[in-house]
Amino acid sequence: MKPFKGERIFTPGPVEIPDRIREVLGRQIIHHRTPEFTEAFLETRELFKQLVDCKEDNFVFFASSGTGAMEASVLNFFEEGDKVIAVVGGKFGERWVELGKRWKLKVVELEVEWGKSVDPEAVERLLKENPDTKGVLVQASETSTGVYHDIKALADITRDSDALLVVDAITALGVYSIKPHEWGVDVLVSGSQKAFMLPPGLSMLWFSERAKSQLTDRAYYFNVREELKKQTEGQTAFTPAISLILGLREALLILLEEGMDKVESRYRLISKGMERAMETLGLSIFPKNPSISLTTVKPEDISSEALRKEMLKLGVRVAGGQGKLKGRIFRISHMGMDITDMPVVLSVLEIALKRLGYRVEFGSSVGAYLEAISAGLGYE
Repeated sequence: MKPFKGERIFTPGPVEIPDRIREVLGRQIIHHRTPEFTEAFLETRELFKQLVDCKEDNFVFFASSGTGAMEASVLNFFEEGDKVIAVVGGKFGERWVELGKRWKLKVVELEVEWGKSVDPEAVERLLKENPDTKGVLVQASETSTGVYHDIKALADITRDSDALLVVDAITALGVYSIKPHEWGVDVLVSGSQKAFMLPPGLSMLWFSERAKSQLTDRAYYFNVREELKKQTEGQTAFTPAISLILGLREALLILLEEGMDKVESRYRLISKGMERAMETLGLSIFPKNPSISLTTVKPEDISSEALRKEMLKLGVRVAGGQGKLKGRIFRISHMGMDITDMPVVLSVLEIALKRLGYRVEFGSSVGAYLEAISAGLGYE
């Protein structure tokens, strides 16, 4: 029996698209070489500056997934042969290594146990051992494990070195109230299909004045210098993702209307509620320092893939593990969700667990979640 309303998506990208954004995306497309687009694009850029709490125009948008902005970071701020430290605590940390090696950087890998956050002191020691390091590449929210890395603490270390702090914030920006200029981050990348509640295909790359002074010209399509010239004038060097940019303007309005401090508080509340719900079900939260962008669970006596399949039969899609965690965990996204959305996924989880022979008291996880939410509703 298929749900007559279709599938609900609780995956950490793509996420469900709010009606306000869907209405924008459904409009007839406009041409990008017009005053109409220029006006909309410049307005979108002004809203993005408010989101990251910066006055400078040091950012560009690319028609790509978030990985495109990651690659642009490697190409635009480092020369061939430069040494960088890559924090490797998950699938996307591995991606930094792959990108660095592809573009002939000397990559020093800082291995972190999957499920744990990087120790800032380990980064500091490695920087002292490698004083010629030009960059530290890290995730804010390592989506494959559900871990949050303390980028503020890392920025305190890198700001007094020659190393640029390059942060993949693809599942963090729009969830956390990130202030890269204030914190001392040098490069920050993100993508549209996560907390910005858009389809895939648009990436964002913000950079500090320090990083700007080190811009290279190694890239063609992903050339930040060339894009910056065009984008500050309301145009792009190549054909932009027109509809996604218009959708981003609406997404930014939604986030800023709520206020990023309140947005982060909402996600923290959801995260706490989900943690209590899993404890009630006897399920273990996998990461030691969880990102508030998602809940990552490691079931001990049941197959995570079998559980996901049962949930999908009931019309709810959650994500599985990646890399060495494939088949061992499942991941429930909070991105784009309100506090009232999560009882849906918890109800379906309880039914799926019961069908697979797990002992469940129906309503227990939902009740625990609601108790935690009710106790924390003073967040606003």
